[in-house]
Amino acid sequence: MSAPVTAHVAGFALTRPFTRGWLMAFAATFALVMVLAWAIAVLFARGVGVWGVQIPVAWGFAITNFVWWIGIGHAGTLISAILVLARQRWRTSVSRLAETMTLFAVACAALFPVLHLGRPQYFYWLFPYPSTMGVWPQFRSPLVWDFFAVSTYAIVSLLFWYTSLLPDLATLRDRAPTRPQRVLYGLLALGWHGSAAAWRRFEDASLLLAALATPLVVSVHSVVSLDFAVGIVPGWHSTIFPPYFVAGALFSGFAMVLTLVIPLRRVFALQPWITDRHLDIMSQLMLASGLIVAYGYAMEGFLGWLGGDPFERGMLFDRLHGAYAVATIVTLLCNVALPQLLWWPRVRRSVPALFALGLAVNLGMWLERFVIVVQSLSHGFVPSAWRRFTPTVWDWATLAGSLGLFVFLMVVFVRVLPMLSMHELRAQRDAGAPA
Repeated sequence: MSAPVTAHVAGFALTRPFTRGWLMAFAATFALVMVLAWAIAVLFARGVGVWGVQIPVAWGFAITNFVWWIGIGHAGTLISAILVLARQRWRTSVSRLAETMTLFAVACAALFPVLHLGRPQYFYWLFPYPSTMGVWPQFRSPLVWDFFAVSTYAIVSLLFWYTSLLPDLATLRDRAPTRPQRVLYGLLALGWHGSAAAWRRFEDASLLLAALATPLVVSVHSVVSLDFAVGIVPGWHSTIFPPYFVAGALFSGFAMVLTLVIPLRRVFALQPWITDRHLDIMSQLMLASGLIVAYGYAMEGFLGWLGGDPFERGMLFDRLHGAYAVATIVTLLCNVALPQLLWWPRVRRSVPALFALGLAVNLGMWLERFVIVVQSLSHGFVPSAWRRFTPTVWDWATLAGSLGLFVFLMVVFVRVLPMLSMHELRAQRDAGAPA
């Protein structure tokens, strides 16, 4: 029963020819990566003035994109780590794609704090390095907090992803038709031989890394939310931000999982392993996290309007009726109204509807971060300092380039590594357990 799983999934990396569709996707995403490289080169040559940031809106698209990309990676950690500890068998069909999504999203997110520094050549000032000049990193700076949070998250996620790949890399090594492929996958497999002792150590390491990764779901985005909560800017100074940001991260992460899984499932004929039941479960998780996000919106409005702070009330009124009212309304539509359709099983069983909802939630969560970052800064304490943020072509180029980088990495991944966890699917099918 396990032979079709291995033959189908391993074939994409070993024997399948490059199709016209894959080559077109590769060319299009590589062009966007070149747009990102050009935008970064212009930024380094001319400075952050090429963006639309100015006082008081000193944080623009860069921090918006950073928070958005970090959030997208959270569903991968949840599916990969927490559901491993909970012994949820359905995760085996989507875990590899979710873990890979986490790595690539964190890679995209890590770009923006460095680009936003103004003097990115001094990025190492964020590190806790021994300073011979007596200028130590400022540990009260949120940028330093972000370095510790993102680096820890990236390292643990990479270890967990690579550890789970070892048995599948050995499978590719053993089935590779050419010597260069056997050498390459053999080196990556680290001598995996599939003995009982190796499997026992593999299981122990997987559980240990899952236990390490689980607190990161809460801690990483909580640290990112403190970048805002420690400020006294109206709209930011709130204790609800850590759980609010964590729920939003899971919400956007599950939406991105659906956005990726649905087309890959269709293009690579993965329906026997990624079934409608898997899409239904992920849509239910997206609905549950979306309800928590909706509750956060309600609490934010309640505290802002009835909390007695005139500045918070003014900020809330401007958010609904000011220059960014359209972004706020689209945010509520995408993140609160449209996900309620998932209460109906008919919608959860409709693949086009799920794909459209995933795209809508991704858009809504990006706009939510944009509103939090830009609108709050543009409408501060002093009316004479209010100023509207206008993104430039380089803001849009950097955003589009980061999306291109993310999809480009996924396009390359599906051709060189197994996109499904073959050893887990083999064990599950041989045991006769339901997917």
